[in-house]
Amino acid sequence: MLSKDIIKKIRQIEINSNRLVNQLFAGGYHSVFKGQGIEFYEVREYQPGDDIRTIDWNVTARLGSPYIKKYIEERQRTIILMVDVSSSLDFGSLAKTKNDIATEIAALLAFSAIRNNDLVGLLLFSDRIEKFIPPKKGRKHVLRIIRDILCFKKEGKGTDISQAVKYLSRVMQKKAVLFLISDFLFDNYEKSLNLISRKHDLIPIIIKDRFEKKLPQRVGIVYFEDPETQDILPFDLSDSEVKGRYIKMVEQDIFNRKKYLQSIKADVVELSTDGEYIKPLSLFFRKRERRMQYS
Repeated sequence: MLSKDIIKKIRQIEINSNRLVNQLFAGGYHSVFKGQGIEFYEVREYQPGDDIRTIDWNVTARLGSPYIKKYIEERQRTIILMVDVSSSLDFGSLAKTKNDIATEIAALLAFSAIRNNDLVGLLLFSDRIEKFIPPKKGRKHVLRIIRDILCFKKEGKGTDISQAVKYLSRVMQKKAVLFLISDFLFDNYEKSLNLISRKHDLIPIIIKDRFEKKLPQRVGIVYFEDPETQDILPFDLSDSEVKGRYIKMVEQDIFNRKKYLQSIKADVVELSTDGEYIKPLSLFFRKRERRMQYS
């Protein structure tokens, strides 16, 4: 039985998502993802210049003149929301945590999918597979996805992207669009993402907090706790050398990740808990639409 607060939150997310879908994706969403293939549409009489490989020999024999099969692109897609629910996403230095942003982004993409008659599924993962909802269509299905993101009780604290990739490789045989929503606070992801990007259209959505990019402007010893391991690390924010090493480490991590994701040709969306996500998402869709026109 859902509490009144959860029902109210689900309803508010639905209202906000539908409003944003109308603003951002009207007329644009459908053109930025390729369909799964082609499907038979009709037969028509052969014309000079047509590919003889498309001749329908059964119809040709029956009617006494050559006819070819005509195909159209199959536009229905399968969208999978891969949502990282490890403990590091519980962090947020302002009003919203990274997990709050991840939930809103997942809802927005899910409502965009069903608006265009696409299938949408959900995979929640930490250092294990927390929950999988097979792709389906319809408003009730999307509301279930939102409910499960809000209400499920996770068992793992860490992050293991390889487990998520192995699981999806087993259950998803057809090509899908994979939105990987995570803060990317995990190591050794290259092999897994390379594997999954060969079969599916991988789109990482990276959510960060401001203090993961730059240490707070305070003086003295501050203790940081790793939410996944519970390790506590002291930082002397009065020490400019400590701050410099931290910034250098963060910049190197950003550079390495960006270089790798470019190498596998993955489109990336970067978001922050201290900023609005409408503009970055809108820019992503516009850029991808332009690129798809020339691909």
